Amino acid sequence: MLQGKKILLCVTGGIAVYKAAALTSKLTQGGARVKVIMSASAQQFVTPLTFQALSRHDVYTDTFDEKHPQVIAHIDLADWADLILVAPATANMIGKLANGIADDMISTTLLAAAAPVWIAPAMNVHMYEHPAVKRNMARLDEFGYRFIEPNEGFLACGYVGKGRLEEPETLVHLIEDFFSAAKEQPLKNKNVVITAGPTREAIDPVRFLTNHSSGKMGYALAEAARDMGANVSLISGPVSLKEPAGVEIQRIQSAEEMYQAVMERFSDADIVIKAAAVADYRPKTVHGDKLKKQEGDLVLEMERTKDILKILGQKKTHQLLIGFAAETDRMEEYAKGKLISKNADMIVANNVKTKGAGFGGETNIITIYKRDGSAKECQLMTKKEAAQEILREAVAELAPGEKECK
Repeated sequence: MLQGKKILLCVTGGIAVYKAAALTSKLTQGGARVKVIMSASAQQFVTPLTFQALSRHDVYTDTFDEKHPQVIAHIDLADWADLILVAPATANMIGKLANGIADDMISTTLLAAAAPVWIAPAMNVHMYEHPAVKRNMARLDEFGYRFIEPNEGFLACGYVGKGRLEEPETLVHLIEDFFSAAKEQPLKNKNVVITAGPTREAIDPVRFLTNHSSGKMGYALAEAARDMGANVSLISGPVSLKEPAGVEIQRIQSAEEMYQAVMERFSDADIVIKAAAVADYRPKTVHGDKLKKQEGDLVLEMERTKDILKILGQKKTHQLLIGFAAETDRMEEYAKGKLISKNADMIVANNVKTKGAGFGGETNIITIYKRDGSAKECQLMTKKEAAQEILREAVAELAPGEKECK
């Protein structure tokens, strides 16, 4: 997928510059054409000659150093790139871009760029959490820049925390996925709403009822839909997962909050995927103070939460509605029954007692049931692969005559 792709790598100052050198090498070996711009501070860590040798291209460091008189360098580079990656991205460069400052080769080129721009931050954990940096990143996210979140671990400054530049191998995989999806974006300009994770139903200020959902399937669906060109809204229960870049995310706690969030987006949605494990019941009374331990048993009176999938099935007009069925027995019977009773277009079912298909894992074993009576059984695969499979089936449903799941 990298063969002939034009990648402009913007390298700003920080010890993680050495990873940018490794990234340049891996991208070039993969067939990409890589051109590098270095900030003055980046050159304090690694010389331009290193990147020139690895990329086999001139390295750009000065806005006024016009290597080819027939073009203006920063405009030419901005027009040339298929993808622009700032890695590592310092807090200083993020601040410049967020505020339209163009005082060096990198910032000037990026202001002139029309290609997708990815930002891979690397900095001290406290810098990364500073409100000014957070504000600047939020502004760039609004501009359409995609962020590759840093890892947690031991930092060069001696701290342990979030701030390590993502590994070159991972960045290469993300870039490959981007170009693979860019070949064909069947969901371009489609609005996709996805729910993920568990809900929490409060008993008192200390305790709540929940389930084992990790949110991994829903998050994989959000990333896959994004890569297929969709405008994605992810409504997430409480999970400990990285927020997918390029996706609108709303965090909720309870089933009622999830219902309200879905309904706010439903009328504009083209596809709704209910991957969340929503509580069916909640305590009828939520106590204002912590319940104290008492002698004997405790009985909680429960009441039904709203059946979000059923309500959506009753209200849908043009939307493609996809539900999930996490079962422990009689999976086919329950999934087919759910397909009819909820007026869904597809039900994705799995048996959570089957090895490789349970909550919290990296894999899944799914069967996709459709209203036409067909069913597609998918063998053990990663949740990312399962997400792609589900969305391919959704695309086929949106485009009659293209029913085959590739």
